[in-house]
Amino acid sequence: MQRMTDRGGPQRRSTPKMGKNQVGSGDAQANAVLPVLLTGQNLTQTELVQVARARRPLALTEDALRRLEASHEVVRRKMDEGRPVYGITTGFGKLANITIDREQSRELQKNLIMSHACGVGKPFATEVVRAIMLLRANALAAGFSGVNPRIVETLVAMLNQGVHPVVPEKGSLGASGDLANLAHVALVLIGLGEAEFRGTTMSGAAAMEAAGIATVELEGKDGLGLINGTQIMAALGSLHVADAQTLCRTANIAGALTLEAMRGLAAAFDPRIHALRPHPGQIETAREILELVEGSTYVNGCDRVQDAYTLRCIPQVHGASLDAVAYAANVLAVERNAVTDNPLVFPDGDEVLSGGNFHGQPLAFALDFLGIAVSELADISERRIERLVNPQLSGLPAFLARNSGVHSGYMIAQYTAASLVSENKILASPASVDSIPSSANQEDHVSMGAISARKAGQILENVQTVLAIELMCAAQAIDLQADARLGRGTEAAWREIRRVVPALEGDRVLAPDIRAMTELVASGALVEAVLRALGKAA
Repeated sequence: MQRMTDRGGPQRRSTPKMGKNQVGSGDAQANAVLPVLLTGQNLTQTELVQVARARRPLALTEDALRRLEASHEVVRRKMDEGRPVYGITTGFGKLANITIDREQSRELQKNLIMSHACGVGKPFATEVVRAIMLLRANALAAGFSGVNPRIVETLVAMLNQGVHPVVPEKGSLGASGDLANLAHVALVLIGLGEAEFRGTTMSGAAAMEAAGIATVELEGKDGLGLINGTQIMAALGSLHVADAQTLCRTANIAGALTLEAMRGLAAAFDPRIHALRPHPGQIETAREILELVEGSTYVNGCDRVQDAYTLRCIPQVHGASLDAVAYAANVLAVERNAVTDNPLVFPDGDEVLSGGNFHGQPLAFALDFLGIAVSELADISERRIERLVNPQLSGLPAFLARNSGVHSGYMIAQYTAASLVSENKILASPASVDSIPSSANQEDHVSMGAISARKAGQILENVQTVLAIELMCAAQAIDLQADARLGRGTEAAWREIRRVVPALEGDRVLAPDIRAMTELVASGALVEAVLRALGKAA
């Protein structure tokens, strides 16, 4: 049984334009109109992406509502008893030794939100804000936070109606929760702050009124429950993992097309080699490359006994990145259904316990690792680009120009790729090794996980562009030869590239080509086209 929580059920909307890693066609698209049932226990990455990017509606289950009521009743009882309970009958952080009476509870919770709304920088994209709100609602729905059920109902209503708080991207230390940023979400619930509604930014109060959603009055643990958690880094991390998984496949497509353009050797991908070093990502990558070039007459079209590392070691390099992304995915899978605020309410034992589940260290490590792993996909890709444009390495016209000298071809495109790779080397420096004490040294070790998450996003964007450039160069190298047959998968990739970017007959402004190819990579459409050609569901 489920409870619809948007005051009359999810509003029917026109289907939004598909973006990165969104729901495809067929059954998946049909499922996107069914609500995600919010339980606090089993939210998947796919559901998160659908809610964030395809605006799939939500519904709060009756079981979740009962758990919310039970934990909230414990908080009410503790307040009536006047016992010292952190953040409920006391101040926050270093001020935890100050007792707050029942009459001051509402003022305490409202002041908490206003004082903590210190985010700076440009606002998060709408898809990120939606993921943040979803994860906060899901964590609260588990029923261990003690908030009033109407808090979760309101978050669900805002998501279903499209009320999106304006949330600055900077300000979190990644411990004690993503306080500064999450406070900007909470502001809108109480009629403050700013929000976007139907394409217009307005005051939080105006957005809630326009959507027909009542604002809430905070008391008990409501304010603390809204901001004490890891949802900024978890939201970014979940979306990054989805994009990184697409990039791993895109890198294999680019590597396979370059292998053909360079008339490389298939022997390096023989499964017998990889069975002797059975890292899962390595085995999967080698299998995928062979699948992509199946039927190709470009491969093995040379007299070399072995290829350079950037071709021969694709399974070992791409595979290691794939394994690292899988590690990050596992960490995020735990975090999506974790309860990360403080204190935690245990109705069965009538207890309120203080702990540290808000600390973002697991995410900080995973997201730093994700950034490092994905940056390597661009690193090896740029070296393959160099092999393609360098006539001494490729045997093809210099810079893949049909009239080298008069035309510069893809000379400077390689420069751009090299620049982005160098930038990634700076961005890949881990944030998780840093810590700055806060709250008068009460919070004396923090994770910087939100910084790890934001850096990983910048790296991902750079990698998308580098792979786009390799795909353009590889397709051009194929066009300059055109005397053999591509593989099943690479043929589909080449056609999709040419649908977006025409062959280079003479010099032209390449920036629009790079932008168009980057959008193709980011959307996942290239991967989907290849999967369809291979007879696999996209």
